[in-house]
Amino acid sequence: MHSNAVIAQAPSTVLGIETSCDETGVAIYRLGQGLLAHRLHSQEALHAAYGGVVPELASRDHQRRLLPLVEQALLDADLPLQALDGIAYTAGPGLIGALLVGAGFARALAHALGKPAIGVHHMEAHLLAAFLEPEPPDLPFVCLLVSGGHTMLVDVEAVGRYHVLGETLDDAAGEAFDKTAKLLGLPYPGGPALARLAEQGDPSRFPFPRPLLDRPGFDFSFSGLKTQAALAGRKAGEGAAADLAASFEAAVVETLVGKSLRALKTLGRRCLVAAGGVAANRRLREALAREAARSGLRVVFPRPEWCTDNGAMVAFAGAIRLAAGERAGLAVEVRPRWPLAELPPIASS
Repeated sequence: MHSNAVIAQAPSTVLGIETSCDETGVAIYRLGQGLLAHRLHSQEALHAAYGGVVPELASRDHQRRLLPLVEQALLDADLPLQALDGIAYTAGPGLIGALLVGAGFARALAHALGKPAIGVHHMEAHLLAAFLEPEPPDLPFVCLLVSGGHTMLVDVEAVGRYHVLGETLDDAAGEAFDKTAKLLGLPYPGGPALARLAEQGDPSRFPFPRPLLDRPGFDFSFSGLKTQAALAGRKAGEGAAADLAASFEAAVVETLVGKSLRALKTLGRRCLVAAGGVAANRRLREALAREAARSGLRVVFPRPEWCTDNGAMVAFAGAIRLAAGERAGLAVEVRPRWPLAELPPIASS
């Protein structure tokens, strides 16, 4: 099911815990066999009244949800708690309070069971989510990591060996989606609401720029698009929301696709992985698939449920690093800011 470059020889059953923001995710993954169970609780309804994530409320809800979700996942997998070989948890980046809830729970459980624990980098987990699919990507590949907090292009030489080619200079793509949605008066969560509205609009009505696409390199910039959308909306008046949404989405998608193709061509890679929450966007998927087919390239998307935050990707990433001999120290540490470039390579890769 998975590449030999990824799977370790020794079997390992790992519980993954994701609490970086406003989803509580747990999953159980067994190397050599695959995903045994996964459960997810979204806090979307909790934060909707505030128009965005309230960190303190997110932390408290993670506290309420974690134990019942773990118990349910164990029942789904038909496993006793003692069958776990290790515990993986998101250690960053993310909201510090939310991260501490997951880390504290995971470390306490690991200590009680006498099993190893490992802190997982949230963006590495997203990057590796494509390996949960029946037809995983071919190594090496370029990964477009695009979410609410991050937008970057990463050259993946092997699992655990990454080179960041470029990243956003300001707003991430998902952040720009959410902020533009708020300008248009759309409900929380803004990104998916904007994408739904864009289905009804004309993407050619407003000639938004494609930021940095006409310049060399792989960096992104999306804050200017948000400003352009606000100015265009004031001039156009009522009735332009759908066209604004469609034009904005088209500009973001074309920029992401153009930079991704540039990275593939520059590095001579033949496979692209699109991961992270924005990678669930239908127009982005269609555009990348179309361009890949035209150029004879392969593009791999995790299914939408593995693009948004989830425990399965954490369990998988943790299983890989635990199998390579990595272990968390005694201190419970989280990193709200954690550049992917600082992640140590996996020795066995």
